[in-house]
Amino acid sequence: MDEVVEPLSARGLQAFEALRAPAVSAVTNRFYAVYGARGGHFGAREREACRRDLAFHLDFFEPVLAFGAVEPMVDYLCWLRSVLASRAIPTEHLALSLEWLAEALAEQMDAADGALVIAAARAARDGYLSRLERPVARLAMPEPWVEATHFESALAGGSVRQAMTIVNGCAERRCGWIEIEMHVIQPALYAIGEKWQKNQLTVATEHISSAVAQSVMTIGFQRWSAQPATSSNRVLLACAEGNHHAIGLRMVADAFALDGWDVQYLGANVPTAALVRHAMESQANLVCLSLSFAQQLKAVKETIAQLSEKLVDKRPQVIVGGLAINRFTRLAALAGADAYCTDALAAVAYGNGIGLGPNS
Repeated sequence: MDEVVEPLSARGLQAFEALRAPAVSAVTNRFYAVYGARGGHFGAREREACRRDLAFHLDFFEPVLAFGAVEPMVDYLCWLRSVLASRAIPTEHLALSLEWLAEALAEQMDAADGALVIAAARAARDGYLSRLERPVARLAMPEPWVEATHFESALAGGSVRQAMTIVNGCAERRCGWIEIEMHVIQPALYAIGEKWQKNQLTVATEHISSAVAQSVMTIGFQRWSAQPATSSNRVLLACAEGNHHAIGLRMVADAFALDGWDVQYLGANVPTAALVRHAMESQANLVCLSLSFAQQLKAVKETIAQLSEKLVDKRPQVIVGGLAINRFTRLAALAGADAYCTDALAAVAYGNGIGLGPNS
């Protein structure tokens, strides 16, 4: 499925933003009016959780309204269903909650905009219901090496020492650092996330796993990077505003650095204005932006638009990547990016291929 619906106008999106909180309140009250007397998971203790979940639905619904892309919303609903089911939380109201949110929004909007909201919600609902019997598609990634399983255990155990022992073993086999990141660290982190989704480990374990991985990446990169930049060209890498998942982007930064690029790595959740300003001041020749979820597409599109407006024909090439792009590559075109890359080596190859970098 790759369904597209008509997006809202700028006016309609402004109305949507203004009506988000009232819609959440209205639907929360509606759930309690219809189901509250039956007790269960609509008891008083769950009211705030209900509001929070509905607000989260709207976070994922916004890109459907802004860009017309339905599939990321469907993917989110399927993912959420698996998370809730693994925790014995009822899921039968997921589709209904989206319908009611759309109705609450449409009641307060211009008739034409309201109709678009209803159509978008129905498209997402129908896509979700059609996939109920199918598992959530797994993310394609580089083939994991046998060490990935042992590295996963080290991450879950919070042991930097054990994780470095595994990395050092790979080094003794003369493996490259980017290969280790892609075939050992990345698959291990993905497996940790998948186990959290299935309620097989806690969020605390997921957090310590990320922290250990970042420590190992810092130590490991220092071992492999002995040479200074050999190129006068500069790449700037940043997670779009709202994206707090920077480990994948750090792998891309490592690949550029080891290839001899002058690297400007800004990390997670970079405000759009600051990102644009730094890109101009640093005179970057290439910009790499990462987004984990479709709702960060707005920030990416705004970044590219501002760079184009301020630099005109001198705007650097912009490539995008991250979880959202890996799952839905067509989001890159919606953002106005020049290209997308699904892994670190592909990003470096693209930079070299357009005439930048030391090896071009």
